Amino acid sequence: MFGSLATIEQRVAYLKGQRQGVKHLHRRLPRAPRAGESPTVRVTVEAAQTVARIECVVSEPVTAIFPLTLCKNEWDVLNWTYLETWQAALPSQPDGTLVRYRIKAIPADGSDPIWADDGATFSYLVGDPAQPEWARSAIVYQIFPDRFYPGDGRNWNAVTNLNDIYGGTLRGIIQKLDYVAGMGFNAIWLNPFFPDDNTHHGYHAVDYFGVNPRLGSMDDVRELVQAAHERGIRLILDFVANHWSREHETFQEAVRNPDSEFVEWYHWIDYPDNYETFFGVMTLPQVNVDHPQVRDYLLRSAQFWLGEVGFDGLRLDYALGPSHDFWTELRRAVKSINPDVWLFGEVVETPETILSYEGCLDGCLDFPLVQAFRDTFALEHMNLAAFDRFLAQQDIFYPATFSRPTFLDNHDMNRFYWLAGADKRKLKLAALCQFTLTGQPIVYNGTEVGVPQEKGMEEAGSQGMVESRQPMLWGEAQDEELREHFRWLIQLRRAHPVFWRGERQTVHLDAAAGTYVYARYDDAEVALVGLNLSEERQVVTAVFSHNGRALQHTFNLEPWSSDILVAGNE
Repeated sequence: MFGSLATIEQRVAYLKGQRQGVKHLHRRLPRAPRAGESPTVRVTVEAAQTVARIECVVSEPVTAIFPLTLCKNEWDVLNWTYLETWQAALPSQPDGTLVRYRIKAIPADGSDPIWADDGATFSYLVGDPAQPEWARSAIVYQIFPDRFYPGDGRNWNAVTNLNDIYGGTLRGIIQKLDYVAGMGFNAIWLNPFFPDDNTHHGYHAVDYFGVNPRLGSMDDVRELVQAAHERGIRLILDFVANHWSREHETFQEAVRNPDSEFVEWYHWIDYPDNYETFFGVMTLPQVNVDHPQVRDYLLRSAQFWLGEVGFDGLRLDYALGPSHDFWTELRRAVKSINPDVWLFGEVVETPETILSYEGCLDGCLDFPLVQAFRDTFALEHMNLAAFDRFLAQQDIFYPATFSRPTFLDNHDMNRFYWLAGADKRKLKLAALCQFTLTGQPIVYNGTEVGVPQEKGMEEAGSQGMVESRQPMLWGEAQDEELREHFRWLIQLRRAHPVFWRGERQTVHLDAAAGTYVYARYDDAEVALVGLNLSEERQVVTAVFSHNGRALQHTFNLEPWSSDILVAGNE
């Protein structure tokens, strides 16, 4: 999951690199300034030469230079040298102001300036960074179009492997909206449906304003949006700004013609055969999102789908790729047409990096938590004491305004059910924990009905990442017990807002016995959530007490089971 940070050696190298040179790394407090707030920018310096001064060079809304002052000098054990910290306060601005700046260090020896973070442009949009109100109570169903449903009267295509086209359609999704609504989901995250170069997953887009004809038509998309909205379901589009297919007409023109304006749309290592890509995949060239024409193309596309077509949000694929400045401008562009758009990014990185997106995105997918879910419930690598400590630290680290959608699995990782050895008890317990924490739960289609996975992604003989993309099960093929458990969880969360807006308190923890009880509480309700992660029956008496309110309950928990008590404020 955290491939580039999976080992101790990788993490040490990462930390060393974070401190070397002149680094800002979006360290700004507050990260998302409101009107009247004066943010402080901070820079660290580990340079081979003496730095005479450091300047914050603001280009918008007006040109200005603000000097930084040295505020701390400390010894860096990792790099075995001194580490300086410099900072400066920027002036407050009114709501809606986009502030852009760069930071440069001027060496005392008169050599060329050193620009922070390799010359990156930093920016922020002044205003309330909070996610839309509707998003706070969202319960999201992730639909992978090719593997969901082919449509009434149609069968799956004959296939030979998991990379083939199975034949799911937008019409099939429309016809299954009653299933989605009947489960209780109030939002759908739709994996890409753009025209592409014949992939099953849609991430090799060749056109950001159209619909893949094998999935359906633009009329189908519009009907899907309308039909979903009629059922109280919001639609979230999977949007990729970092890369697209080499078959995109602009890339093909750039390769054919060195004088083409599109050459500057890409990052060339050795034109025309070698270029920056998405993780070395040569069919996925990385686009230059800081080029004005590329930026305009992407922003117009996002505005088209969110404005004219009516999608309600964007799940931003590989948000680590494009610059923060791009996301800041995208936020301004889409919020100008619909302030209630929900923007959350896929950032597989440290919590510190995830939080650096506060203010340019509404939030990010909670990858650290999904790892904790899997380590605790599926693999049993993390005991309950460590899990509880992790949750407590999460509550402190992230501001309440920052959206952190949660999940147990998705289309890019082994399914939780497979990871748990097809033990339904573990999946049900993990899902219960997921649904009783604050972050918006996302369920990958099929997780709720026991869609299997034949091999692990890295096992010998496996087909790799596509192993988790078996087609959705329907009718009697579904695991009814799992499906009804998820339906119950969804209805529970919708009936009791305390699970998404309340505070959390640990009221019982016995890691050796495998028992754990926590409370979720607000002014209206208290919920006690009891878990037994052991093969023994456990009896646990838990007492919640807060500001004069008290609630006691005895849980009789079968092996690998749970129970919940919800009480009103009396």
